[in-house]
Amino acid sequence: METLRSKKGFICDMDGVIYHGNKLLDGVKEFVEWLQREDKRFLFLTNASSRSPRELHEKLLRMGLDVGEEHFYTSALATAKFLQSQAPGCSAYVIGDHGLYNALYDAGITIDDVSPDYVVVGETNTYGYEHILRAMNLVNKGAKLIATNTDITGPIEGGIAPACRAFVAPIEATTGKQAYYVGKPNPLMMRTGLRILGVHSNEAVMIGDRMDTDVIAGIETGLDTVLVLSGVSTRETVDKFPYRPRLILNGVGDIPLLEK
Repeated sequence: METLRSKKGFICDMDGVIYHGNKLLDGVKEFVEWLQREDKRFLFLTNASSRSPRELHEKLLRMGLDVGEEHFYTSALATAKFLQSQAPGCSAYVIGDHGLYNALYDAGITIDDVSPDYVVVGETNTYGYEHILRAMNLVNKGAKLIATNTDITGPIEGGIAPACRAFVAPIEATTGKQAYYVGKPNPLMMRTGLRILGVHSNEAVMIGDRMDTDVIAGIETGLDTVLVLSGVSTRETVDKFPYRPRLILNGVGDIPLLEK
């Protein structure tokens, strides 16, 4: 436990770790107060692409938690950064919400639904047949398929909802093309997070609620790993994977309690 508390950098998932839907999870406020009191460097790193850092800041503020915009990094930002590095000034047909659109605009990427260089898929509540039809035909014409993250579901108040990979699946199936997934567990996003924090991997910990994204991302990037049971994965889930987190906690609220 002391090894965890001594880390300089804390990278935390959001959905299922910090909140469910519009409900702050137990112990989160105490955890953030501990991070601030101990002068830790921390980043809320989320695979969700629908909101911008400003919107995430405002969402937490409505829940009674004041965290600056600089503490958020999303798969939308990671996707925009990746495309900007691969093909500056490229174009994309986008399936997603404004958080993804804004990130792409800011990276100088043009939105094009006729002859784009890429088809980019994130989360959206308006997903439908027309999206699949257009994306399928654009990919068949040569557009490269990019997805913001590999999450197939995500936790919400009262259950779970389909996420990015569920939206990409029919496009992959109808084109025979495999998407490139930018978010966790892709080390690209994790390394950017470490650079933002200014810490080395052995000085940081990844805290998440999913074995298949958060924990494996931490392991493959050389971070200490903590699984919290406040989201998707359970203790029974852990036994199904060939790797394990170093610690399993009920929630992030357990961490400040360790000093008592």
